Amino acid sequence: MTDIAAQFIGLPSPTARRAGAGGHPCQGLYWTAGKERPSVAVIASHYNVDFAEHYIAPWFARRGIGFLGWNTRYRGAEDLFILEQALIDIGVGVRWLRESAGVETIVLLGNSGGGSLMAAYQAHATGAGGEGHSLATRAALDALIPGDLYISLNAHKGRPEVLTAWMDASVIDEADPTRTDASLDPFSLANGPPYAPAFVARYRAAQRARNQAITDWATAELARLNAAGVPDRVFPLFRTWADLRFMDPAIDPSDRPCPGCYAGDPRVANRSPLGIGRASTLRTWLSMWGLGTSNCQGGPQQAALTAPALVIQSLGDMGVFPSDARAIFAAIGGPDKTLEMVPGAHYFEDSDDHRDRVADLMADWIAART
Repeated sequence: MTDIAAQFIGLPSPTARRAGAGGHPCQGLYWTAGKERPSVAVIASHYNVDFAEHYIAPWFARRGIGFLGWNTRYRGAEDLFILEQALIDIGVGVRWLRESAGVETIVLLGNSGGGSLMAAYQAHATGAGGEGHSLATRAALDALIPGDLYISLNAHKGRPEVLTAWMDASVIDEADPTRTDASLDPFSLANGPPYAPAFVARYRAAQRARNQAITDWATAELARLNAAGVPDRVFPLFRTWADLRFMDPAIDPSDRPCPGCYAGDPRVANRSPLGIGRASTLRTWLSMWGLGTSNCQGGPQQAALTAPALVIQSLGDMGVFPSDARAIFAAIGGPDKTLEMVPGAHYFEDSDDHRDRVADLMADWIAART
């Protein structure tokens, strides 16, 4: 078997210097096999999760495709996330592939939460991403190099969408995780499962209202603090493992285990402090999580995609569902797009055969376009 090498890459960002202790804001591993420099490479990044040792990296490398598992300054620092700065950091990795690694075809891989992030990168790199929030970042955003191909792999529709879909709609006091509305409790047997269509509609509306209420508070609180000379603050978020699809397999049917979520039993996970969005600054909420304020929503970014696009969804995924993949596919603006449903769990951790199959699927799709 060909030896696989993982080269560490650490680089500064146009808007973030190397830390005093030595760490670079942009870091990752470049995975290759053999001595030849790949002419095709994949780059994958996430809002928060460390993708340097991404599970699919050696599968790509064995197929002659380079893989850059790339982290922005926000790896492990989701509470501080600002979209435009993350896009600039991703651009550092893309530029390194093109100018230092000699890659001719760059594939943007949007995996899990990274789906909308990589779509947002491409949208900004092709001039369709808007003006951003700060004039100081404009030059760096204008210099982004677009990718040549885009793959959505078990990707959530967007950051605000997934958080809202997972929110516990019964919460009535954001400062107290014990206070809930029993009539909206998704874990009460009086409500289901199975959940009646009227309950589902009411629950989904209450989830959106919860997101909007936090957005309204964050907007007002940021203005209040700024008026007093305070730039920002951190706040907690409770109960975010309560998507009705976690408990009712009849909603968005698939092969997933149910009840279940990425954190185990949703009834237990929903009461724990471990969940997406569990801490945010006010600015981060408005940049990443607010339905009415965030540019991390998938739809507008995916609509700007004109490069060939492949959407893959595994049917055993407990947190991304068939309807999510179909929505992403429908939103993508370019004419060359493909949707594939495949077996396996979210990261295909249930089977090496599933990883082999999806790696073959992606490699064959890429080869047909290079």
